[in-house]
Amino acid sequence: MDKESHYALVSQHLQNFTAKYQRQLLEYSNSYRTIFERPPSDYPEQLRPLLENLQEQYQRQTWRDCLEAIEERIDKCSAAIIPITSDQYPALLKQTVGAPPLLYVRGNIENLHLPQIAIVGSRRMTRGGETNAFEWSKFLSNGGFVITSGLAQGVDGIAHSGALAAMGKTIGVMGTGIDTIYPRAHRRLADNIIDQGGTLVTEFDPGAPPLPTHFPKRNRIISGLSLGVLVVEAALRSGSLITARCALEQNREVFAIPGSIHNPQSRGCHQIIKQGAQLVERAEDIIQELQGPLAGLAVLPEQPMATEQTASDGDKDLLADELKLLSVLGFEPVDMDSLTIDGLFSVAELSRLLVSLELKGLVENNSGFYQRLS
Repeated sequence: MDKESHYALVSQHLQNFTAKYQRQLLEYSNSYRTIFERPPSDYPEQLRPLLENLQEQYQRQTWRDCLEAIEERIDKCSAAIIPITSDQYPALLKQTVGAPPLLYVRGNIENLHLPQIAIVGSRRMTRGGETNAFEWSKFLSNGGFVITSGLAQGVDGIAHSGALAAMGKTIGVMGTGIDTIYPRAHRRLADNIIDQGGTLVTEFDPGAPPLPTHFPKRNRIISGLSLGVLVVEAALRSGSLITARCALEQNREVFAIPGSIHNPQSRGCHQIIKQGAQLVERAEDIIQELQGPLAGLAVLPEQPMATEQTASDGDKDLLADELKLLSVLGFEPVDMDSLTIDGLFSVAELSRLLVSLELKGLVENNSGFYQRLS
């Protein structure tokens, strides 16, 4: 474990060092390491008592036994720790209020940086809800999106399964420790997610049980990772509505599939539609609505919008990197692994560009194989 991850992990087990205080100190230090290695005199006077207390706690090492137990557990399940100060921490989640100070991750970390759509819904889904969750997940996965959900029974599990059936990537956000699969019936599903290049993620320490208070906290991560949230079915009292509210607070797009007024599992969807969620009848509606947020995600801070390098192709403005990708993409189907061989783009960059070009009608995705259309 590197020093930054070590100090970040220690920070979660010190007295009175709340997430709020961590955010305040990180505004000055930009890393957990400097919090513990930099003298308090280098900080504003009002922060010095806190820093002195934290460094004293660190020296007492009352955290050692707890950390050793955590390290043993994460090693056993091949998990990684990503502090909020790391470049590996997902950028969209980092922008949200109350983002977790650190994440435990199993599987492909790169997925956290790819365009995601969250699909959530009732644990007691109807047959129609099951069909929608599976088929919409497959369609959106084939469209190049990572499917994110909560690994729960019902709609969540079916959404994960739909992405896997499309040979796509899916992320399971857990309300337990990274080594504790809940519900137990989803152990095989969790294994399949990892085996197919997906990801499991949680903010809770290894071994953490499925406490009722964990799941509302988990829901803000589901929405925070994603460009948008689709609610397939939900009763009026539903964790899915918590996820939808989190998404609205995080300025994410929220979509809901309407249903019969006589179906209790549709009433939650109807309620959030009244509150501003977009009613959708086709999966294509979601892709069209996400063109704007996706374009914003594709323009990274270190990669400004192109000016003189921007060209027009069929009256569609293209960024310089989109033009570069089109120049190397042929008319024969090719998978993403083959496109990354030349090293022009990272997997995350490539995924964003391919989805953007697909939305512009210039590239076709057929079960993970891409080809140029014009």
